[in-house]
Amino acid sequence: MIQKLVDKIKKTHAPICVGLDPMPEYIPQHLLKQAFSEYGETLAGMAEAIWQYNKAIIDAVYDLIPSVKPQIAMYEQFGVEGIKTFQKTIDYCHEKDLIVIGDVKRGDIGSTSAAYAAGHLGKVKVGSQICTAFDEDFATVNPYLGTDGVQPFLDVCKQEKKGIFVLVKTSNPSSGEFQDRIIDGRPLYEWVGEKVAQWGEAYMEGAYSCVGAVVGATYPEMGKILRKIMPKSFLLVPGYGAQGGKGSDLAHFFNSDGLGAIVNSSRGIIAAYRQEVYQKYGSERFAEAARAATEAMIQDIDGALRAAK
Repeated sequence: MIQKLVDKIKKTHAPICVGLDPMPEYIPQHLLKQAFSEYGETLAGMAEAIWQYNKAIIDAVYDLIPSVKPQIAMYEQFGVEGIKTFQKTIDYCHEKDLIVIGDVKRGDIGSTSAAYAAGHLGKVKVGSQICTAFDEDFATVNPYLGTDGVQPFLDVCKQEKKGIFVLVKTSNPSSGEFQDRIIDGRPLYEWVGEKVAQWGEAYMEGAYSCVGAVVGATYPEMGKILRKIMPKSFLLVPGYGAQGGKGSDLAHFFNSDGLGAIVNSSRGIIAAYRQEVYQKYGSERFAEAARAATEAMIQDIDGALRAAK
């Protein structure tokens, strides 16, 4: 799957990922009104509004980008109905030939980790049938439990030719409380990065491993270090746009071939219509605003990579 991601990045010239994180306040009122008129102010009503919101954004940007990243918590908060929309979103993205990175941040041990891996990336046995559940192409994984927590995902990746992105240096302000702690003379995130590189050695597809890493755009100097520690790992880079990351911060996340990283923007794209620069679109044309923001992000990153050569 990592090779498919590389190929799609080359085809689109857009090493970006749109985060489908549909917080209720982002959803335009006309979509809420329509969904509530049909389903009432219920969990099902909110799930329907999210689905219509996602679908419109996907339709507007799918030809520009290689991948999307739905964050499962934004769906789980609405219970079973929200999870149904999570599944519908994944299926629709696959219909549009988009690579889906399930932002699920799973991590446990033994049979529990194996069940997470099977549910999100693999297959499950139901009687005499073998079925897929969510069927994302990649999943984000928390490494805090060590190899016991990650190995079941690696096993499924090998069987299904899929991939994972392991949390290494996250974009949030308090990430340093643990990730920056000095252990035997080096910050913890460097040790985790080394482990990601080791895990990935046995799971290569071409020049890159199916074991990638999450490294926040908000920490460019740390990204530069981690790029060297994990030269064969793709970096999933959150924190662009709304969290402060910008194209000029990102050159060090990429390898000299212009590959090796994919940059995520969530509300900077899906809620672009709320930004002053895109106000001309209004809430009714929120999807057009999302497309314009996507095009601007592509140009920003492309300019930064060209300047770095």
